[in-house]
Amino acid sequence: MSVRELVVLGTASQVPTRARNHNGYVLLWDGHGILFDPGEGTQRQMLRAGVSAHDLTRICVTHFHGDHSLGLAGVIQRINLDRVPHPVTAHYPASGQHFFERLRYATAYRETVQLREQPVTGAGELTAAGADPGAQGDAPPFTLWAQPLSHPVDTYGYRLVEPDSRRMVPERLAARGIRGPDISRLQHAGELSGVHLEDVSEPRRGQSFAFIMDTRMCDGVHALAEDCDLLVVEATFLDEDAALAEEYGHLTAGQAGSVAARAGVRSLVLTHFSQRYTDASLFARQAREAGFEGELTVAEDLVRVPVPKRRV
Repeated sequence: MSVRELVVLGTASQVPTRARNHNGYVLLWDGHGILFDPGEGTQRQMLRAGVSAHDLTRICVTHFHGDHSLGLAGVIQRINLDRVPHPVTAHYPASGQHFFERLRYATAYRETVQLREQPVTGAGELTAAGADPGAQGDAPPFTLWAQPLSHPVDTYGYRLVEPDSRRMVPERLAARGIRGPDISRLQHAGELSGVHLEDVSEPRRGQSFAFIMDTRMCDGVHALAEDCDLLVVEATFLDEDAALAEEYGHLTAGQAGSVAARAGVRSLVLTHFSQRYTDASLFARQAREAGFEGELTVAEDLVRVPVPKRRV
């Protein structure tokens, strides 16, 4: 059974708190697992959330600040300790290559897994649909993109896009006598015995996901969020501290809500909260006041957020 959901491992910002671990997020998508920003403690949070090292097919690091990357060493070693049977690809800012190497080889261990390094050098496509196999041997049914953001160090956001496709309509297939293996042949060839794919199917819009951490408002934020089904975005500060957000390269809850509203986001996940705040409901209130009317989650550690059902 295919699963499309976000597993939240940690939601703190610069330092963990009693209630919030450092950052960590796993997107499960039809047998593929993308780990975003593994902060300190990610390996243990994966255990608590029921996410296995075998579930991971990619690791995406937005930037090399500790709360987004200190867990890399443990995760990489766990992947090797568990002898994950498929390659795992790591994406991260190319300017942080030396940080990645230090974390990858922080201590001695036996390498048993092919860890592919694919550093990000600018905006653009990182992998096309069908590029390499996932945890269950299937090629990814999506394209992964990167977009630069605005933070004191090189930072990238990531966007996953599923291609548009067509859904077969059983009634139309039956009316034209297409059944069994012929359905697959028609899907691949586009035409079979005078029957065209368009005759027995209807358009199915692809889904999308975006991950935005540690950034001021910038063009990259809007490009990543545009028309997303599920958007994960930092909301480090409340609106009354907008000056601090700008100074340190972050967003406020209201800014995150405004971006999501203008972009047509269906489900919004706010996270990466400063330890200075104790009332999480204020983040939701400010995102709503900024105009966001879709599904809204103020993230807590270990919650799961499903990707919304497809648009009809």
